[in-house]
Amino acid sequence: MTAVATATTASPTSASPSPRQVWSRTRGLLFALLLLVAAGIVLATARSGDQHGRLDPRSADQHGSRAVAELLKDRGIFVRVTTTLDDTTAATGPDTTLLVTAPNLLTPYQQDELRAATTDSAGRTVLLAADPLSVGALVPGVHASSPGPVAARAPQCSLPAARTAGDADTGGFRYTAVGLDTVGCYPSGNLPTVFLVQEKGAGDTVLLGSPDLLYNNRLASHGNASLALQLLGSRPHLVWYLPSLADPSAARNDDGVHDGVDDGSGDERSFVDLIPSGWLWGTLQLAVAALLAAIWRARRLGPLVTERLPVAIRASESTEGRARLYRKANARDRAASSLRSATRTRVAPLIGVSPRDAHSPSVLLPAVSARLSTAEGGLDTLLFGPEPADDAALVRLADQLDTLEREVRTS
Repeated sequence: MTAVATATTASPTSASPSPRQVWSRTRGLLFALLLLVAAGIVLATARSGDQHGRLDPRSADQHGSRAVAELLKDRGIFVRVTTTLDDTTAATGPDTTLLVTAPNLLTPYQQDELRAATTDSAGRTVLLAADPLSVGALVPGVHASSPGPVAARAPQCSLPAARTAGDADTGGFRYTAVGLDTVGCYPSGNLPTVFLVQEKGAGDTVLLGSPDLLYNNRLASHGNASLALQLLGSRPHLVWYLPSLADPSAARNDDGVHDGVDDGSGDERSFVDLIPSGWLWGTLQLAVAALLAAIWRARRLGPLVTERLPVAIRASESTEGRARLYRKANARDRAASSLRSATRTRVAPLIGVSPRDAHSPSVLLPAVSARLSTAEGGLDTLLFGPEPADDAALVRLADQLDTLEREVRTS
């Protein structure tokens, strides 16, 4: 019989997926990717208009301030937007109102420079939601208390602008001062949330505990528009200062030189010194959260135990599942070894070889050759050969082993 020759000349069977199968498997992923790209393009197009940040007078979204800026322009007020300290201080003057939207973002150097410029200008300065640190530097003698909720409140003061506006959405930080000429309005918890500080020969400063009344979505409520126009429109020019971390002055220290550059004193600041303290605390919290998540995911509920399957699994299903795992891992060597070992184990008893010698080439090969009258060299490659080069070769090997076992049983 020519079992090996017959197996060798058998037509090869390829297990590689066809282009149609590849398309069937990947079309869902490609469709999802295309849908994601299309959605991104649509969103980018929809949001490609005049989109700016919070309290930006060019922004028309709900937390922008374009509405109040347009009303001021209609009343003849020239509105100028600045994002750097140098442009802001250069624009201040006695006929100018300076609005600082985020005084808490200013560095101590910027706060000192801004304080000096506003003191010399004799104009009006409006600070939005200034916290205890910034208000202490920008308006010495004024103290800020813990913030409260924003709600419609009555003026309860003699300030003409507040009495004309009536109720307004105020809240946030609350302010007090000792030894200064001040007027407090819209109290929250007996402390004013709108605070006017009059300084002799230095103009005046208005502290708003919360910027909510300047938002587009709140301007039409109560007397918000009236109060905003009167506080910001008392001078013909309005400088709308939007502090930015990209401002070069933010990198200067109290001596006016940039941080990280040696000024001759030998006190060069490191990169860590330039990172705000909030980022360091945030990084620490994220590290702790990651550690807790790792401990949670790595916890064990006890030692591993072997359980009997609740149902019986057909041998064909088990074989098919294991074959798919081999294919997914590209483990042709393990699959070929398993096929050859199983064939040798089943063939050995049929030709009078003990199970102990079933995997010994010197014992098994002569017995198979004598049974089938086949050259021993072909059997050696078939039963103890190398790893198949590809999936098609693995399929051919399985067919050849099946043919060999069938011929041994029928011989």
